[in-house]
Amino acid sequence: MAKIAFILLCHKDPPAIIRQARRLTATGDYVSIHFDARAKASDFAKITEALADNPSVCFAAKRIKCGWGAWSLVQATLNALEMAERNFPDATHFYMLSGDCLPVKSAAYAHRFLDAHDRDYVESFDFFTSDWIKTGFKEERLIYRHWFNERTQKAWFYRSFRLQKALGLTRRIPEDIEVQIGSQWWCLRRRTIEKLLQFCRTRRDVVTFFSTTWIPDETFFQTLVRHLVPEREIESRTLTFKMFSDYGMPVSFYNDQYDLLISQDFLFARKISPEATLLQDRLGALWESDRVNFATSQEGEKLHAFLTGRGRIGKRYGTRFWERESTLGPDRNLYMLVCKKWHVAKRLLHAAADRLDVRGVEYLFDEASCPVPHLGGIERTLEKRNRHRRALMRMLFDYYDTDRLMICLDPANIGLMQDFMSDRANARILELQCVFDDQYLVGQAHRVGLATADTPSEVITRMLPTLRHEFADESIRIRDAEFPRHWRIREDRAAPENAIVLSDFFGIAPEKGQDLAETPYLFAD
Repeated sequence: MAKIAFILLCHKDPPAIIRQARRLTATGDYVSIHFDARAKASDFAKITEALADNPSVCFAAKRIKCGWGAWSLVQATLNALEMAERNFPDATHFYMLSGDCLPVKSAAYAHRFLDAHDRDYVESFDFFTSDWIKTGFKEERLIYRHWFNERTQKAWFYRSFRLQKALGLTRRIPEDIEVQIGSQWWCLRRRTIEKLLQFCRTRRDVVTFFSTTWIPDETFFQTLVRHLVPEREIESRTLTFKMFSDYGMPVSFYNDQYDLLISQDFLFARKISPEATLLQDRLGALWESDRVNFATSQEGEKLHAFLTGRGRIGKRYGTRFWERESTLGPDRNLYMLVCKKWHVAKRLLHAAADRLDVRGVEYLFDEASCPVPHLGGIERTLEKRNRHRRALMRMLFDYYDTDRLMICLDPANIGLMQDFMSDRANARILELQCVFDDQYLVGQAHRVGLATADTPSEVITRMLPTLRHEFADESIRIRDAEFPRHWRIREDRAAPENAIVLSDFFGIAPEKGQDLAETPYLFAD
């Protein structure tokens, strides 16, 4: 049975690396880690200490300071490979990963897949005849020497290039090597790795040549595998699902893309957003499961290209979560606590959450600082939350794995109430009607910027009737909307009367309604 030694290149987030290593080794596989030497020594210490008792984890003997497009990435990979090959003699495959990669299949499925196909998986296309390189340097990557990093030493990088070009200082590619190019994310069999490491020891001229090419992680392994392994034993593809935007930037995946990812004909995917904690948990659980049946396809990249193209002709990204799923779900219950005094609604929300075991979120559509879980960026601003309101709520239901959810709303947000009440979900409104004395109204004037400490008292006095009328008008507009599932409790009603309403609103026993109605200081300012 296949046993995989994962070659993990990483440079940040020690807790995530530790989780990833433990998850991958829990299924009988191995991990060899190279942690960038540019990172903090304390971070590396955390990783080594946490994994010290795991015999299925090893570390590169020498850490390299890595730079994008530089030979250092290849050398770091070779260092981790050598340790894996030496420490894990029963590893049958070696799989290149980064800290942003996560599985999109189970380990059981991955092992069966590799057992069924005796081949190496590495993208490898002819460097000169393929169109893998879309823009920028092509031949120049190879025939000139690149000693400087284009990202961190840009001036020296191009100065050196122009000088070599002006003096005609080109060089030849080793005669017995046909340079290939492709993705750096490969999966190679053990015998291929053994041949490759031996080749590096005996053919220093080839290693020296690639060490001064530009972006050698896209050419080194791709070329050597073609040189060492018969073509019939190579499948020119990666087993890691990845996509790039029109600007050449990697596309990140978020919580709502779980189904898309597991349906692709790949074993892993990158990049998983560090904020997509729900997606990380689901994919981690999937890897450790015994599931082996997946309906797979290859439409991911084509679908992405099609949908982003639709944006250019004035159509929105049609299959995004918030358009594909237009309802919260017919079996879900959304309880909206509507109150102008935010602290009152929050008190009731927390009381109900404690006593009824219903998850609650405060004024997420009205208060920017309201704590909301990371949901792929849709939660970051009030504008985004309100624009994608149904998507946000559906994601919260999924995040908390519940069919009952409470939120607080300001009475002015009647458009949102209308939207949710028109949904197929069981949405309902509880209006908490408060008494607004002059002191509260003065404080409200200051909170919304209508008054400052320097505002004359007579001006504030003239303002109070307007504010009181505004609050009353909001309640009238809610009443005139004639929502079918609309309840009210009032500050000036006795607790037993409010208890009846609360029992009916939440669908609970009368004694529980009475308990909620008697929440200490419920309406107090």
